[in-house]
Amino acid sequence: MTPPTAPTPQSTPAPEAASAPPPATGDAAIDSVSALGEGTRRQMFAYIRRARRPVTRDEAAASVGISRKLAAFHLDKLVDAGLLRARYGSPTGIRKVGRQPKVYEPTATPIHVSIPDRRHEFLADLLVQAVTTEGEEETGAQAAARAARERGHALGERERTELRPGRLGTERGLTLCERMLDEHGFEPSREAPDRLRLRNCPFHPLAQRAPDLVCTMNHAFLTGYLEGLRAPAVEAVLAPRPGECCVELRRAAASEESGAAEDA
Repeated sequence: MTPPTAPTPQSTPAPEAASAPPPATGDAAIDSVSALGEGTRRQMFAYIRRARRPVTRDEAAASVGISRKLAAFHLDKLVDAGLLRARYGSPTGIRKVGRQPKVYEPTATPIHVSIPDRRHEFLADLLVQAVTTEGEEETGAQAAARAARERGHALGERERTELRPGRLGTERGLTLCERMLDEHGFEPSREAPDRLRLRNCPFHPLAQRAPDLVCTMNHAFLTGYLEGLRAPAVEAVLAPRPGECCVELRRAAASEESGAAEDA
């Protein structure tokens, strides 16, 4: 009788590496930096970062020579600003009987602050996507414009799915665009009910070094966004002005807007 064959061990796929959290930008970044404006709080944050382990309120208080109650106030401010996270547990990792103390450790989110807002990482990500997906018949600039348009289209589709806005006329379409443009650092300004000017180029000063490339990518990104959002009553047009974004959003030509519902 043939002995049973031992089962072949099944290999367990390696877990995917966790992606780094995005940097805090805009208001979140400003809040984080403001939280570090107070000297004692800044020293306490530096101590916790150097500790490389969870730190208790008592330890944090002792590190800067203040009371435990005052330390708790500062620690909670750092948590609210997204610089620390808090939980209950042993600072040494050894589980003990009884109530666990509250401990604090730094978050992994990097903080980038720039005024006016700059988004060089976003532009770099688009360029990496363009290089890694460039087709045989494409130039580098064409691949960059395509990648920007695809990214904008995906963002517009996602927002349309979330918001379910129905058919969009010019004014309502521009209103929906303002939120995204503000979040991406374009500083939108409603110059007229049917025109949205972008006061900041989030890719400056890179746009000064390669204006044709960056402006084309900006235009492609916003055009793709409008397509994904299904806002045919609005179009992105190249309208460069010194110190501002090279693109503005305005009422589309009558032939493109004929099927769109006008705002009441």
